[in-house]
Amino acid sequence: MSSRLLSRLNDHPRIKLAIQLSLSALVPAAPILYWSRNSKRERAERDREVSTKMRIPSVQTIDDLLVEKCQPGDVVLFDRRCECCASGPTAALGCLIGKAFLCDEEDGTRSVERGSYEHCGIVVPGHSTTNGGAEREPSNLCLLEATSGSGVACRPLLARLEMSRSRSVILLPLSCPGERRYEADHGDDEEGGVSEQTKVVKNMTHVELAKFRDKWLADSRSQDYQSQHSYLSIMGAILYRTRLYPTFPIPISPSAWLVVQALQECGAAMKLNEKQSQQTRVEDFTRDGRFFERDTVRLRPGWKFLNPVVMRENSVS
Repeated sequence: MSSRLLSRLNDHPRIKLAIQLSLSALVPAAPILYWSRNSKRERAERDREVSTKMRIPSVQTIDDLLVEKCQPGDVVLFDRRCECCASGPTAALGCLIGKAFLCDEEDGTRSVERGSYEHCGIVVPGHSTTNGGAEREPSNLCLLEATSGSGVACRPLLARLEMSRSRSVILLPLSCPGERRYEADHGDDEEGGVSEQTKVVKNMTHVELAKFRDKWLADSRSQDYQSQHSYLSIMGAILYRTRLYPTFPIPISPSAWLVVQALQECGAAMKLNEKQSQQTRVEDFTRDGRFFERDTVRLRPGWKFLNPVVMRENSVS
C-alpha cells in the first residue's frame, strides 16, 4: 500500500510539491500554535484563580494597599513578558518589536532605574453605581488601556494588577496644582489640607476621565479596534525605527497615545498637535517634562508626576 502511494506521488510531481510546501509551512507553525494554546490556557487559569480568590473582610493585601493610593489620572507602566501574551502570535510579535525598537537603554534620564516599558494604561473612575460618588472609591477604580484581546478595555484596577504577569509594574501618581498628595497621607484628615480650588480641579478631572472612558469604549466596539491594535503597534514601532513616522498618521505606541489623549482631555497634559501626541512612547512618561524637551510628556503648569511607585517587581516568574 505504501509503495503504491509513493509511486503515485512520483507520477504526480505537483502533488509531491504541494505536500512539501504544506510541511514546510506546518513545521515552523507547530511550536507557535503550541505556545499560543498554552499561553491562552495559562491566562484562563489565572483568570479563574483571581475571580475565585477568597477575600477576607477587613483584611487587606499589599495589592489592596497599593490600589488605595491610586487616583484617577495616575498612569501605570508595564514591563511585559512577551511570551505571556495570550492574544495570539501577532500580539506577542508586537510586544517584541516594541521592546526592541521603542525602549531605550538606561541613560540616567529616566525616573525608573530599570525595565523596558512598552505598555501603559491610565486609572479612571469606575462605572456609575447606585451610591453617588462610589465610582471614585479606590475599590471601584479601573484601568483604561489599549489591548489586542479586548480593544480599548476598562478593567477593575485591583483585578488587572492581580492578573498581570509583567516583570515590573510602575505607578506614576499624577498631582494637580495645589495638591500635596503624599503629605496629606500623614495628616489626620486627608481633605483638611486640600483647598476648594484643588477640589474643583480634581472633580473636573474625574468627570472628564469618565467621559473619555465611555467615549473610547464605545468607539472601540464600533470600529473593532481589537483586530487592529497589534498591527498598529507593529507598524508604529517599525516606522519609528526607520525614522519614517513623521510622514504617516499612525501612533508609535497606541497604548501611550491613548493615555496622552486622556491626559489632554482632563486638562493635565498640554494640548499638543495630533502628530506630536501620536509620536509619544511609553518610556516618555518616565522623563520629567520640566527638565527635558524631547522624549517626554509635557504637562500643563502646576501638574506633575510624583516619584514612581513599584506595584510589581518580579524578574524571575
